[in-house]
Amino acid sequence: MSAKEAQKIAYDRQLDLVKIAPQAKPPVCRIMDFGKYKYEMSKKEREARKNQKVVSIKEVRLSPTIEDHDLNVKKRNAEKFLNNGDKVKVSIRFRGRQLSHAEIGQEIMEKFARDLEGLAVIEKKPKLEGKNMIMIITPK
Repeated sequence: MSAKEAQKIAYDRQLDLVKIAPQAKPPVCRIMDFGKYKYEMSKKEREARKNQKVVSIKEVRLSPTIEDHDLNVKKRNAEKFLNNGDKVKVSIRFRGRQLSHAEIGQEIMEKFARDLEGLAVIEKKPKLEGKNMIMIITPK
């Protein structure tokens, strides 16, 4: 039908004439309450935003000379973060001559990851970046 006829029908029904596909030949239009449509779309968007989970990254700092008890405390903290659904960034800072023994830090990271194996997966393997070694763990 012509645009004028469609406009008249929309006006009589107190609705809006909305172009759905303006590039089509002829253009495709729809008679609808556009204000109600926009409101429903914003409502759906708000609902979707409310249901989404924001994943944050929590950090656990270790040192190359860490003792077993301290490592267990850090491990418990990491478990708590993983159970809450957060990613965990495990970092070791090397100071002075410790940097020449980066393999010690590598072993600590691997032990830490092995102990959390049931809860987590390694997203980013331990890697030396400057004076820091970083590993990222995500919950299963």
